[in-house]
Amino acid sequence: MTTDRPASPIDTSTPHPARVYDYLLGGKDNYRVDKEMAERLPPAVAEGARHNRAFMHRALAWVAGTGIDQYLDIGTGIPTEPNLHQIVQRAVPTARVVYTDYDPIVLRHAEALLVSAAGGSTDYIQADVREPGAILEHARTVLDFDRPVCLSLIALMHFVTDDQDPYGIVRTLVDAMPAGSVLVFSHGTFDFHPANDAYSSRIDSKWRTLAEIEPFFDGLELVAPGIVPAPRWYQDTAAPQDEVSGIYAAVARIR
Repeated sequence: MTTDRPASPIDTSTPHPARVYDYLLGGKDNYRVDKEMAERLPPAVAEGARHNRAFMHRALAWVAGTGIDQYLDIGTGIPTEPNLHQIVQRAVPTARVVYTDYDPIVLRHAEALLVSAAGGSTDYIQADVREPGAILEHARTVLDFDRPVCLSLIALMHFVTDDQDPYGIVRTLVDAMPAGSVLVFSHGTFDFHPANDAYSSRIDSKWRTLAEIEPFFDGLELVAPGIVPAPRWYQDTAAPQDEVSGIYAAVARIR
């Protein structure tokens, strides 16, 4: 396991996105402040967390089915089985996975992320997506950037506010990926539900509209069905067309 910085003390006085998400998914790695925050959120947000997780399972299984055997997962969050490496190594046992998160509580649980299938490998780095250069520098020590890589940004970029250059961060990461790589992406939205400031008032975030999410994919080739509510993203199976969500999801090829 590799870290770029010492673990910071865990602040249990303020709700944290990873712990709130853990609570919404039925996990136990959270504190009273996270539970209180989660219970103030409208039901659609909790449902969005489940939609997001299910999308991640489907999308990563599909990517692994295409034969890609290298994965860079940024914004990993608290481990919840099946984790990304468990999903992709079912199809590609030799897959290599680099997990990245800036949260010290994720670092405390990183051992669960490092139990790889025989023949594959997993690695963890504590780093912030706002420092993409540092993430890429480490990833290159584990992954071969002369071959395709799957870049996973799941429910992460709505925690990067407009003043922190979210589009530039994603562009830096995408531009570093070799041809044939894939971006798996999901992002919070209020397009289908009334805006709720209970979350953003305590946790810095920017839930974007479809028009604001589309620029993340400039220059990329969207895989059908494109940018859609998370429960509508399916491959080889009919998707429920009437379901909406607080999460947009998409997969795109990097040429």
